[in-house]
Amino acid sequence: MMPKPFPPQRSPLDSFDLAILEILQRDNTTPQRVIGEAVNLSAPAVQRRIKRMEEDGVIRANVALVDPDRVGQSITIFVQVEMISETADEIDAAKREFLAAREIQQCYYVTGEADFVLVVMVATMADYEALTRRLFFGNNNVKKFRTFVAMDRVKVGLTVPLER
Repeated sequence: MMPKPFPPQRSPLDSFDLAILEILQRDNTTPQRVIGEAVNLSAPAVQRRIKRMEEDGVIRANVALVDPDRVGQSITIFVQVEMISETADEIDAAKREFLAAREIQQCYYVTGEADFVLVVMVATMADYEALTRRLFFGNNNVKKFRTFVAMDRVKVGLTVPLER
């Protein structure tokens, strides 16, 4: 098996880039002119920096944050999954399966007793039961899984803390 090539060299982030990212993480619809005023750059300079960060993969996506309660997906469940076999092929197969499941909002391959930690969002417990039948009971490589149902969303976010 060939080793993976190193990713292309990315431009280092400077204090202007980090300041722009701070603003975009709060509201990515902020006009470039307003960002420029806040960080002391022209709007075209802000635009160039944002484009570069998108091309470099620093900015991975521009998305809308949807309130799950408002769209009927009010149950958040955390699931620890332990696999029987941890061969690379088996782990990769599990990753693909979890990636394809719409109900899984986040999936982490982790160290410790569990192999995966999942964040699942569903409308009903019946929906979660159907998911467990499909992904866990229907998978001969799942040894066991543990479910934790969130009682309240105290803090939810995907912002990355940035050092400046």
